[in-house]
Amino acid sequence: MKDLMGRAIWDYYHNENPEDLQTETSISELDELPVDYLFRDFDEMNEIEQKALQLSEGKTLDIGAGAGSHALYLQNERNLDVLALDISPKSIEICKLRGIKRAICSNILDFSEETFDTILLLMNGTGIFESLPKIDTYLKKLYTLLNDNGQILIDSTDILYMFDRDEDGGVYIPAGGYYGELDYTVHYKGESEEPITWLYLDFNTLKNAAENNGVKIERVLKDEDSYLAKLTKK
Repeated sequence: MKDLMGRAIWDYYHNENPEDLQTETSISELDELPVDYLFRDFDEMNEIEQKALQLSEGKTLDIGAGAGSHALYLQNERNLDVLALDISPKSIEICKLRGIKRAICSNILDFSEETFDTILLLMNGTGIFESLPKIDTYLKKLYTLLNDNGQILIDSTDILYMFDRDEDGGVYIPAGGYYGELDYTVHYKGESEEPITWLYLDFNTLKNAAENNGVKIERVLKDEDSYLAKLTKK
């Protein structure tokens, strides 16, 4: 992994000629992602992020922490014990430099040291599930990291709106898999990561997967095609 996202975060923090990231998926064209967006404060976050941070309580694990904006808010403004986790080494270095007391570079599937009252997965948190067949693996893993009365707060978007429709309102969906499974590619300063599989989930599909794994689920906020879900142990 070239860690292009981490390099962009590193460059921005150190003012080392940062450039905007570029992202693309298998169903969308190249899009600009300003690096300063990853350093936004609470007032600049969307309603789903703000709601998730307000609902967070107790010992919290922030998965996919990036530059650490969510973890910093919870640590500094909510006075919570927060662990920031990301697979990007440079992102975790910046989390520490920004003052996050606990930050670790790890894949969530390899992490097992602690359990938590809140597990946070934001900015399309279902993306880490990769594909439909792997949802069970990730949900079972998250379940083992959750305290008995804990909660998982996760967001996603139903991307059905991105597909063409016929005159009768039917949607043209490619055959061969779930429409929310996308190839996702990051570009930075002329370099490209290998595409990764990234999963956008409609709420009903996540609900079915959660219930099949013995996890209670409720949708706590809906914003157009996006939503925030809360998962708890039965």
